[in-house]
Amino acid sequence: MSRYTNRQIATLLIIALADFCSAICISLQAPFYPAEAESKGATATEYGLVFGVFELVVFIISPIYGEHLSTIGAKFMFNAGIFVTGSTCILFGFLNHVQDTRSFVTLSFMVRIVEALGNAGFLTAAFSIIAKEFSDNVGATFAALETCFGVGLIVGPTVGGALYEVGGYTLPFVCMGSLLLVAATTTLFLLPSPEGPAELETHHGGSQLIQLFKIPPITLAAFSIIAASISIGFVQATLEPHLRPLDLTPLQTGLVFVLNGASYALSAPIWGKLCDKGVPANIITLIGSITVVVAFLFLGPAPFLPLKESLGMCIGALILHGIGFGAMLVSTFSGAHKDAILHGMPDNIATYGLVSGMWTSTFALGAFIGPSCGGALLDYFGFNYASMFIVGLHCLVAALIILCGYCCSQTKHNNLYTNLNSDEYTEDTRIINRRSWDSTYGSLNSEPSSRSTSNGDSRESLTLENILK
Repeated sequence: MSRYTNRQIATLLIIALADFCSAICISLQAPFYPAEAESKGATATEYGLVFGVFELVVFIISPIYGEHLSTIGAKFMFNAGIFVTGSTCILFGFLNHVQDTRSFVTLSFMVRIVEALGNAGFLTAAFSIIAKEFSDNVGATFAALETCFGVGLIVGPTVGGALYEVGGYTLPFVCMGSLLLVAATTTLFLLPSPEGPAELETHHGGSQLIQLFKIPPITLAAFSIIAASISIGFVQATLEPHLRPLDLTPLQTGLVFVLNGASYALSAPIWGKLCDKGVPANIITLIGSITVVVAFLFLGPAPFLPLKESLGMCIGALILHGIGFGAMLVSTFSGAHKDAILHGMPDNIATYGLVSGMWTSTFALGAFIGPSCGGALLDYFGFNYASMFIVGLHCLVAALIILCGYCCSQTKHNNLYTNLNSDEYTEDTRIINRRSWDSTYGSLNSEPSSRSTSNGDSRESLTLENILK
């Protein structure tokens, strides 16, 4: 961190702490909420939608937050988002006192929706602050935060399960929600404010979001984000049933999930460094999508491969998936901000908010689609064939990146020749026109003097030489 200023270090550490605590609060209920919901009479579809509605709300609200970030203020949105997320986490811990099934499910939906509103504001503001404060190291900084978030997602279910064993349903939510509120208080006083001249610039209207998606690299990045988040949602919803024939204990199954998250958390900083070193974002996205394809071919395994399911092959495939997933997320975030500015959008907090809102929204959309489609495909086709959906989706991403790269190279090639022809015409015209200028008398002559003719011949020769070249 020696190249960072004290302000940047403080910003990074505070946001990393909030990111870590937020991830724990979001993921801690996974091991025990379904059982609690079933004890109240809720069906799997109902409590499944309680989980899914979180991502749906984030998808809808994030672009709105992004458009109005410069008006609301990044620091205010960040602190308010953390406070709302922490408060709703604590409220969720008291739902076990509601006995009526319909009331329990309704309140679960309401609390989860408000929690999603807070989380979307927190993430959109955090990403925007990072993009503004670390404009020269966006990839590495974003990767560092994603590492903290990934570790939080890994730790969350483990800590939640342990606290549930100690104190029942309420304790995990109260402890982790209170921890997040402490983090919110810390950020309120210690987080440097990003407000300044750039923040006061004209903020984007709704039309700017449409303009953003008219930029081809950003549209492609959005599709890549959706595909990547679909893949992780698919794994979360279908991996446990897929592993049942291997007769693993709950602890062993949990460790398999941890390996997937750990490979993502460890590889993300490497991809971030590569982005900041100048490796094109679309190249890293291409590598990531191909890696995910290979991972799911062996995770199934694919129906056309003469392989049988084994624990070692599943672990290797999940580690590979975490690496590819990290490549796609980090490269799309870093590349989207750069592409927006390169295509004429202002280099200010409003643009960062717009792009960050787009990234958060598209990720949430994929996280909503992944488990929903994954469960249905698993029921109808089985894991081997269902996993081909992810393979096909990421093959499409890779094909679009290659096609986009080819079209861009052709456009640049044609523009280069157009510019060369234009420059050559201008230079030749200038030289030919100068043939009729009498340098001796400083006047235009229809019949140049001998000195002028001599100079004209030399220029004529030069012109012919240029043309031959």
